[in-house]
Amino acid sequence: MKVNVKRLREGARLPAYGSEYAAGADLYAAEGTAIPAGETRFVPTGFAMELPLGTVGLVYARSGLACKEDLAPANKVGVIDCDYRGEVMVALHNHGKQDRTVEAGERIAQLVIAPYYAVQFGETETLSSTVRGEGGFGSTGKN
Repeated sequence: MKVNVKRLREGARLPAYGSEYAAGADLYAAEGTAIPAGETRFVPTGFAMELPLGTVGLVYARSGLACKEDLAPANKVGVIDCDYRGEVMVALHNHGKQDRTVEAGERIAQLVIAPYYAVQFGETETLSSTVRGEGGFGSTGKN
């Protein structure tokens, strides 16, 4: 599958896979950005893209950045719709107690392209029964 990508800033790096079987392509900061402790900043990637119809771009944290530097996407998983054509931005939140700086060219998140279903929601008075029923939030696995 091909995804058309347009570079918007000189020196911006396009998404790239770190290994042959990586599910997520690394996203890179297009400019240095200071992120104070406990705050969120939008970090530009310097590119826009054209996702194929029926796909979505999911922006996830990079485990090393999240665990070692306390930086992760503020919205936990960013969603890029296939009709969006603006610059891809990553809202990074600093969960730590120290200010952090993301440098231009630094890997800041990972992008997974996935298919999705566009469904029609229909209101009903009843739903089918299951063994689980209405149990949620830790209800499974209990004896």
